[in-house]
Amino acid sequence: MSRRRVTSRVEGASTVYRLGVDVGGTFTDLLLIDESSGRTHRVKTPSTPADPSEAILTGVAKACAAAGIRPADITRVMHGTTVATNAVLEGKGARVALLVTSGYRQVLQIARSLVPGGLAGWIVWPKPEPLVDLRDTIEVRERIGADGSVVAALDEEALRSGLRVLAGRGIEAVTVALLNAYANDAHERRVAEIVREVLPGLPISLSSVVLPEIREYERTMSAVVNAYVSPVVSRYLTNLAANLRERGAEGDLLVLRSDGGLASITQAAEAPVNLLISGPAGGVTGALWAARLAGHGNLLTLDMGGTSTDVALIEDFAPRIRRETEVGHLSVRAPSVDVRTVGAGGGSIAHVPELTRALRVGPSSAGADPGPAAYGHGGTEATVTDANVVLGYLPAALLGGEMTLDRDAARTAVRQVADAMGVSLERAAAGIIEIVNEAMFGALRLVSVQQGYDPRDFALICFGGAGPLHANALAMLLGSWPVIIPPSPGILNAYGDVTTQLRNEASRTVLRQFSEIPPGELATLLTALREQAAAALDELQVRRSDQQVVLEVDVRYHGQGFELTVPVDETALNGLDLAKIGEVFDAEHVRLFEFKLDSEREIVNVRAIVQGVPDTVPPAELPSGGPDPAAARVRETRIWFAGSEHPAWIYDRARLAAGNRIPGPAIVTEMDSTTLVLPGHVAEADRHGNLLIRPVR
Repeated sequence: MSRRRVTSRVEGASTVYRLGVDVGGTFTDLLLIDESSGRTHRVKTPSTPADPSEAILTGVAKACAAAGIRPADITRVMHGTTVATNAVLEGKGARVALLVTSGYRQVLQIARSLVPGGLAGWIVWPKPEPLVDLRDTIEVRERIGADGSVVAALDEEALRSGLRVLAGRGIEAVTVALLNAYANDAHERRVAEIVREVLPGLPISLSSVVLPEIREYERTMSAVVNAYVSPVVSRYLTNLAANLRERGAEGDLLVLRSDGGLASITQAAEAPVNLLISGPAGGVTGALWAARLAGHGNLLTLDMGGTSTDVALIEDFAPRIRRETEVGHLSVRAPSVDVRTVGAGGGSIAHVPELTRALRVGPSSAGADPGPAAYGHGGTEATVTDANVVLGYLPAALLGGEMTLDRDAARTAVRQVADAMGVSLERAAAGIIEIVNEAMFGALRLVSVQQGYDPRDFALICFGGAGPLHANALAMLLGSWPVIIPPSPGILNAYGDVTTQLRNEASRTVLRQFSEIPPGELATLLTALREQAAAALDELQVRRSDQQVVLEVDVRYHGQGFELTVPVDETALNGLDLAKIGEVFDAEHVRLFEFKLDSEREIVNVRAIVQGVPDTVPPAELPSGGPDPAAARVRETRIWFAGSEHPAWIYDRARLAAGNRIPGPAIVTEMDSTTLVLPGHVAEADRHGNLLIRPVR
């Protein structure tokens, strides 16, 4: 994508500004970057759940005022959004009509037989309701064979009659998911033409476009979810773009995808199923940017906000990408960063059920309104933030002094929990912190231990407004060192938004054993898919020389019901060796399951992923200093830890120099977050402003 050069009316120099925007459950974070100098301007403003764009527009005004520029000076707005996620979680998507091949009307109701919950999980597992009612599902008389041949022609008159029945029912979107459409999409495209004739104006999702791969349930589900969130996402992005233009911000609006890439608003509106974890993906991308500066390629990431915590794993500077995206009870076949979410955040509410008298924390959250009791906005229930206030871990003010904490309100809220448990105020607060830490520890084990990784081989990078408060304690549980607290951890997701790249992919099902694939055929197919994926970036004016290509094949043993993804070296396409692909697959199978088979291997799907060169942000450089952090010392305080009070120093992170070492217990404050260094540990500032926490040897 070409960049326009704009002139700052203050500096009078040719300057390019980029704006990263991340909308969270409690705060909306914005990061404005002057690309010529690398200077940044950070803004945190309370989120507006009823209309997320209101907080964004407020933040844009604040960021421009801080930088002394006009909104017109912003050339790109790069946005991580939770609109699609919230539509699914809150059940506020569109009313969808589903068109399927005759005989497959109940494809969503039958679903897959895998039941969560382990042994006897079926006893207590309520099967989720499908997103489409049976009465809004139409059977289409047609049949395409698995080889793409037409077995039965499309009955167009019967289709028109069925569609007329839907008129007047309030249908807002249509999904077409015909059997074997991945092999031949002719019938799906003709059905779409007829839908436009009979039910004009409705968005249509074709399964052969959304997911041109085998497995009719997964393909149908992905297309249905795409249609379900399509009107909501389209309205939101259209309104946001219009509101930004009204305020003079006419630069390109780009949206973060679930896989960590960027899409234009046109692409995002056409395939919103790719935005389901747009927000969390920004955090992983931002963590990767910070990790490169810190020199650590193997990372566990923890993004703790006000409502929830997202965790992920990065190996050798590359985040793990899943072919599935999970939101609530839904699982769709769409690429996403392997992020796991737990209902543990600064606003998570602590309560003591009367029946058990056992302390519980979350998943309910005080959110942005009214927020924790300490915020002074009317909240009365004890939250994780209130517990941190009681223990002395949080300073008297947040957001650079914009928000003053009400310590008495926090103590009153936590006192209710303490009285219900019959323990002291400090013990109740410590219990709240211990429980929320255990919840996050469990999530981190999901992306590490349960995937065959030892967390002791990884550093732990913590960010989000609340993450640095809990980082040291979590590293003690995991054995992951060092703990990395990046600069501006509270808005690292926004950093991720402005340091990612445009991305597109194309895929196709092959479903053939290795012995059935003639030499050169796989390379030819991958080359064609590479061109197909690159075409979308060509339209956005990304030069071929600036495009990076990743090729993948999904491989399984013949007879297996699942497959593993194996990368293919683009430079070796001419001499593509299936035996080498098989060896890599065997090794991954052993890593995950500790065995391999002698069975014939087969390729299920192939895909090409094309992305632009990442936008860079000039890293900050701290002035050099010795180990003594005295220049950054603010005042002495007291914290509660391990059953007793400890004297601790408060430090201003903005005044630290590279090489400063801060012994725990200590509190490091900054505009958007607070870092806690526990006794027996020391935090060292590196030259890029990262805080690296390690045990004292």
